Amino acid sequence: MNVLSASADSSRQAVMRTAPKSHASASDANVGQPCAVPAAEIVGSFNRVAEALYRGFEITVALIGLIFFLPIILAEAVLIRWTSPGPVLFFQKRMARSAVIKGVDIAGRTDLRFPAGECDPDRLYYVPQYFRFVKFRTMYHDARSRFPELYAYQFNPAEFNRQHFKNEGDPRVTPIGRILRKLTIDELPNLWCVLVGDMRLVGPRPEIPEVIQYYTPEQMYKFAVKPGITGLAQINGRGLLSWGETLSWDLEYVHTRTIMLDLKILVLTLKKVFFQHGAF
Repeated sequence: MNVLSASADSSRQAVMRTAPKSHASASDANVGQPCAVPAAEIVGSFNRVAEALYRGFEITVALIGLIFFLPIILAEAVLIRWTSPGPVLFFQKRMARSAVIKGVDIAGRTDLRFPAGECDPDRLYYVPQYFRFVKFRTMYHDARSRFPELYAYQFNPAEFNRQHFKNEGDPRVTPIGRILRKLTIDELPNLWCVLVGDMRLVGPRPEIPEVIQYYTPEQMYKFAVKPGITGLAQINGRGLLSWGETLSWDLEYVHTRTIMLDLKILVLTLKKVFFQHGAF
Protein backbone atom coordinates (compact mmCIF):
# COMPACT_ATOMS: atom_id res chain seq x y z
CA MET A 1 0.00 0.00 0.00
CA ASN A 2 1.34 3.44 -0.94
CA VAL A 3 0.26 5.55 2.05
CA LEU A 4 1.62 8.77 0.60
CA SER A 5 -0.30 8.98 -2.67
CA ALA A 6 -3.15 6.68 -3.63
CA SER A 7 -4.45 6.70 -7.18
CA ALA A 8 -7.21 9.11 -8.21
CA ASP A 9 -9.58 6.20 -8.78
CA SER A 10 -8.97 4.84 -5.29
CA SER A 11 -9.58 8.24 -3.75
CA ARG A 12 -12.83 8.69 -5.65
CA GLN A 13 -14.01 5.23 -4.62
CA ALA A 14 -13.13 5.94 -0.99
CA VAL A 15 -15.12 9.17 -0.99
CA MET A 16 -18.06 7.36 -2.57
CA ARG A 17 -17.94 4.73 0.18
CA THR A 18 -18.43 7.39 2.84
CA ALA A 19 -20.77 9.77 1.03
CA PRO A 20 -24.40 9.97 2.14
CA LYS A 21 -26.57 7.98 -0.25
CA SER A 22 -29.58 10.27 -0.15
CA HIS A 23 -31.24 13.25 1.48
CA ALA A 24 -33.38 10.95 3.61
CA SER A 25 -31.45 11.67 6.78
CA ALA A 26 -32.32 15.35 6.50
CA SER A 27 -35.86 14.56 7.61
CA ASP A 28 -34.89 11.84 10.05
CA ALA A 29 -36.52 12.45 13.42
CA ASN A 30 -33.26 11.43 15.08
CA VAL A 31 -31.04 13.87 13.20
CA GLY A 32 -28.72 15.55 15.67
CA GLN A 33 -28.03 12.32 17.53
CA PRO A 34 -24.91 10.16 17.12
CA CYS A 35 -25.35 6.71 15.65
CA ALA A 36 -24.57 3.49 17.50
CA VAL A 37 -23.52 0.86 14.95
CA PRO A 38 -23.30 -2.94 15.23
CA ALA A 39 -19.87 -4.10 16.35
CA ALA A 40 -18.13 -5.96 13.54
CA GLU A 41 -14.79 -7.68 13.06
CA ILE A 42 -13.59 -5.09 10.54
CA VAL A 43 -10.89 -3.41 12.56
CA GLY A 44 -7.26 -4.26 12.02
CA SER A 45 -5.90 -5.31 15.39
CA PHE A 46 -2.69 -6.44 17.06
CA ASN A 47 -2.21 -9.51 19.22
CA ARG A 48 -1.81 -9.00 22.97
CA VAL A 49 1.97 -9.14 22.99
CA ALA A 50 2.30 -6.74 20.07
CA GLU A 51 -0.27 -4.42 21.63
CA ALA A 52 1.60 -4.36 24.96
CA LEU A 53 4.94 -3.68 23.27
CA TYR A 54 3.43 -1.00 21.07
CA ARG A 55 1.79 0.67 24.05
CA GLY A 56 5.15 0.70 25.78
CA PHE A 57 6.65 2.31 22.68
CA GLU A 58 3.93 4.99 22.69
CA ILE A 59 4.45 5.81 26.36
CA THR A 60 8.20 6.07 25.82
CA VAL A 61 7.82 8.34 22.79
CA ALA A 62 5.27 10.54 24.59
CA LEU A 63 7.50 10.92 27.67
CA ILE A 64 10.63 11.63 25.64
CA GLY A 65 8.68 14.06 23.47
CA LEU A 66 7.30 16.02 26.42
CA ILE A 67 10.76 16.24 28.00
CA PHE A 68 12.63 17.02 24.77
CA PHE A 69 10.15 19.70 23.68
CA LEU A 70 9.79 21.21 27.15
CA PRO A 71 11.74 24.39 26.21
CA ILE A 72 9.48 24.88 23.17
CA ILE A 73 6.39 24.14 25.25
CA LEU A 74 7.40 26.78 27.82
CA ALA A 75 8.23 29.29 25.08
CA GLU A 76 4.84 28.71 23.45
CA ALA A 77 3.08 29.25 26.76
CA VAL A 78 4.86 32.57 27.27
CA LEU A 79 4.15 33.77 23.71
CA ILE A 80 0.46 32.87 23.85
CA ARG A 81 0.02 34.53 27.22
CA TRP A 82 1.97 37.60 26.15
CA THR A 83 0.25 38.18 22.80
CA SER A 84 -3.44 37.61 23.62
CA PRO A 85 -5.64 37.40 26.71
CA GLY A 86 -7.01 34.06 27.79
CA PRO A 87 -5.74 30.65 28.86
CA VAL A 88 -2.61 29.12 27.38
CA LEU A 89 -4.12 25.68 26.87
CA PHE A 90 -7.27 24.84 24.97
CA PHE A 91 -9.44 22.02 26.29
CA GLN A 92 -12.33 20.59 24.29
CA LYS A 93 -14.68 17.63 24.34
CA ARG A 94 -13.77 15.29 21.48
CA MET A 95 -14.82 11.86 20.26
CA ALA A 96 -12.95 8.96 21.86
CA ARG A 97 -12.84 5.30 20.90
CA SER A 98 -16.35 3.87 20.94
CA ALA A 99 -17.26 1.44 23.70
CA VAL A 100 -18.63 -2.01 22.82
CA ILE A 101 -21.94 -2.38 24.67
CA LYS A 102 -24.76 -4.92 24.49
CA GLY A 103 -27.90 -3.72 22.77
CA VAL A 104 -30.02 -4.59 25.79
CA ASP A 105 -28.07 -2.03 27.82
CA ILE A 106 -28.67 0.86 25.39
CA ALA A 107 -32.11 -0.04 24.01
CA GLY A 108 -33.82 2.67 26.05
CA ARG A 109 -31.41 5.50 25.28
CA THR A 110 -32.95 8.42 23.41
CA ASP A 111 -29.61 10.13 22.74
CA LEU A 112 -28.64 7.53 20.13
CA ARG A 113 -29.94 6.48 16.75
CA PHE A 114 -29.56 3.06 15.14
CA PRO A 115 -28.99 2.11 11.47
CA ALA A 116 -32.03 -0.19 11.41
CA GLY A 117 -34.21 2.35 13.21
CA GLU A 118 -34.30 0.33 16.41
CA CYS A 119 -31.84 -1.38 18.71
CA ASP A 120 -31.39 -5.15 18.60
CA PRO A 121 -30.97 -6.18 22.25
CA ASP A 122 -29.04 -9.31 21.25
CA ARG A 123 -26.29 -7.49 19.32
CA LEU A 124 -23.16 -5.68 20.38
CA TYR A 125 -22.84 -2.03 19.36
CA TYR A 126 -20.08 0.55 19.05
CA VAL A 127 -21.40 3.36 21.26
CA PRO A 128 -19.88 6.88 21.03
CA GLN A 129 -17.66 8.01 23.91
CA TYR A 130 -15.85 11.26 24.68
CA PHE A 131 -12.61 12.52 26.21
CA ARG A 132 -10.98 15.83 27.14
CA PHE A 133 -8.69 16.92 24.31
CA VAL A 134 -5.87 19.41 24.97
CA LYS A 135 -3.66 21.56 22.75
CA PHE A 136 -2.21 25.07 22.85
CA ARG A 137 -4.76 27.82 22.27
CA THR A 138 -4.34 29.33 18.81
CA MET A 139 -7.61 31.26 18.63
CA TYR A 140 -8.88 34.34 20.43
CA HIS A 141 -10.31 33.33 23.80
CA ASP A 142 -13.67 34.94 22.91
CA ALA A 143 -13.80 33.58 19.36
CA ARG A 144 -17.09 31.76 19.99
CA SER A 145 -18.89 34.97 20.94
CA ARG A 146 -17.16 37.05 18.25
CA PHE A 147 -17.80 34.61 15.41
CA PRO A 148 -20.86 32.52 16.44
CA GLU A 149 -21.65 31.73 12.80
CA LEU A 150 -18.42 29.71 12.57
CA TYR A 151 -19.60 27.45 15.39
CA ALA A 152 -23.08 26.70 14.05
CA TYR A 153 -22.01 23.50 12.21
CA GLN A 154 -25.33 23.43 10.39
CA PHE A 155 -25.08 21.70 7.04
CA ASN A 156 -27.31 19.99 4.57
CA PRO A 157 -26.44 16.35 5.40
CA ALA A 158 -25.87 15.63 1.70
CA GLU A 159 -23.29 18.46 1.54
CA PHE A 160 -21.40 17.66 4.74
CA ASN A 161 -18.66 15.64 3.04
CA ARG A 162 -17.73 18.64 0.90
CA GLN A 163 -17.15 20.93 3.88
CA HIS A 164 -13.71 21.75 5.33
CA PHE A 165 -12.96 21.78 9.04
CA LYS A 166 -10.10 24.26 8.66
CA ASN A 167 -9.76 27.18 6.28
CA GLU A 168 -6.88 29.52 5.55
CA GLY A 169 -7.46 33.04 6.80
CA ASP A 170 -9.70 31.91 9.68
CA PRO A 171 -10.46 35.18 11.57
CA ARG A 172 -10.57 33.33 14.90
CA VAL A 173 -6.86 32.48 14.80
CA THR A 174 -4.43 34.86 16.52
CA PRO A 175 -1.25 36.05 14.74
CA ILE A 176 0.95 33.88 16.98
CA GLY A 177 -1.57 31.07 16.58
CA ARG A 178 -1.02 31.06 12.82
CA ILE A 179 2.70 30.54 13.36
CA LEU A 180 2.16 27.76 15.88
CA ARG A 181 -0.26 26.00 13.54
CA LYS A 182 2.08 26.35 10.59
CA LEU A 183 4.86 24.73 12.61
CA THR A 184 2.40 22.18 14.08
CA ILE A 185 3.82 22.78 17.56
CA ASP A 186 0.43 23.79 18.94
CA GLU A 187 -0.32 20.05 19.04
CA LEU A 188 2.52 19.15 21.40
CA PRO A 189 0.14 18.81 24.41
CA ASN A 190 -1.47 15.94 22.46
CA LEU A 191 1.45 13.88 23.77
CA TRP A 192 -0.17 14.09 27.22
CA CYS A 193 -3.34 12.54 25.77
CA VAL A 194 -1.19 9.70 24.42
CA LEU A 195 0.53 9.28 27.77
CA VAL A 196 -2.76 8.88 29.68
CA GLY A 197 -4.22 6.60 27.01
CA ASP A 198 -6.93 8.80 25.49
CA MET A 199 -5.11 9.00 22.16
CA ARG A 200 -2.50 7.07 20.21
CA LEU A 201 0.44 8.29 18.19
CA VAL A 202 -1.36 7.15 15.04
CA GLY A 203 -5.08 7.10 14.39
CA PRO A 204 -7.88 9.28 13.03
CA ARG A 205 -7.69 12.84 14.38
CA PRO A 206 -10.26 13.29 17.19
CA GLU A 207 -13.54 14.65 15.86
CA ILE A 208 -15.72 17.36 17.40
CA PRO A 209 -19.09 16.02 18.67
CA GLU A 210 -21.06 18.76 16.88
CA VAL A 211 -20.72 17.09 13.47
CA ILE A 212 -21.34 13.46 14.44
CA GLN A 213 -24.99 13.91 13.54
CA TYR A 214 -23.90 14.05 9.88
CA TYR A 215 -21.90 10.82 9.97
CA THR A 216 -23.40 7.86 8.13
CA PRO A 217 -23.45 4.51 9.96
CA GLU A 218 -20.43 3.34 7.91
CA GLN A 219 -18.48 6.46 8.87
CA MET A 220 -19.11 5.81 12.57
CA TYR A 221 -16.70 2.87 12.35
CA LYS A 222 -13.95 5.48 12.39
CA PHE A 223 -14.39 5.45 16.17
CA ALA A 224 -13.72 1.72 16.48
CA VAL A 225 -10.09 2.73 17.14
CA LYS A 226 -8.58 5.39 19.37
CA PRO A 227 -7.96 8.81 17.84
CA GLY A 228 -4.37 9.73 17.11
CA ILE A 229 -1.96 12.62 16.74
CA THR A 230 -1.42 11.76 13.08
CA GLY A 231 -2.91 9.39 10.53
CA LEU A 232 -3.40 8.62 6.86
CA ALA A 233 -5.38 11.83 6.33
CA GLN A 234 -2.56 13.91 7.81
CA ILE A 235 0.02 12.58 5.34
CA ASN A 236 -2.37 12.82 2.39
CA GLY A 237 -3.49 16.42 2.55
CA ARG A 238 -4.28 17.33 6.14
CA GLY A 239 -6.11 20.69 6.21
CA LEU A 240 -6.49 20.66 2.42
CA LEU A 241 -8.92 17.74 2.64
CA SER A 242 -12.69 18.02 2.95
CA TRP A 243 -14.51 16.15 5.71
CA GLY A 244 -15.46 13.43 3.24
CA GLU A 245 -11.91 12.97 2.00
CA THR A 246 -10.58 12.91 5.56
CA LEU A 247 -13.16 10.31 6.55
CA SER A 248 -12.20 8.17 3.57
CA TRP A 249 -8.58 8.04 4.72
CA ASP A 250 -9.65 7.45 8.33
CA LEU A 251 -11.80 4.48 7.34
CA GLU A 252 -8.99 3.16 5.16
CA TYR A 253 -6.79 3.22 8.24
CA VAL A 254 -9.39 1.48 10.43
CA HIS A 255 -9.67 -1.36 7.93
CA THR A 256 -5.93 -1.81 7.27
CA ARG A 257 -4.06 -0.70 10.39
CA THR A 258 -0.87 -2.55 11.29
CA ILE A 259 2.19 -1.66 13.33
CA MET A 260 4.24 -1.31 10.16
CA LEU A 261 1.66 1.06 8.68
CA ASP A 262 1.77 3.13 11.88
CA LEU A 263 5.55 3.39 11.68
CA LYS A 264 5.37 4.47 8.03
CA ILE A 265 2.82 7.13 8.91
CA LEU A 266 5.02 8.44 11.74
CA VAL A 267 8.03 8.75 9.42
CA LEU A 268 6.02 10.43 6.66
CA THR A 269 4.43 12.78 9.21
CA LEU A 270 7.86 14.18 10.08
CA LYS A 271 8.41 14.95 6.41
CA LYS A 272 5.00 16.62 6.06
CA VAL A 273 5.52 18.70 9.19
CA PHE A 274 8.95 19.83 7.97
CA PHE A 275 7.51 21.04 4.65
CA GLN A 276 4.36 22.42 6.40
CA HIS A 277 2.10 20.67 3.90
CA GLY A 278 -1.59 21.41 4.59
CA ALA A 279 -0.80 23.20 7.86
CA PHE A 280 -2.78 26.36 8.57
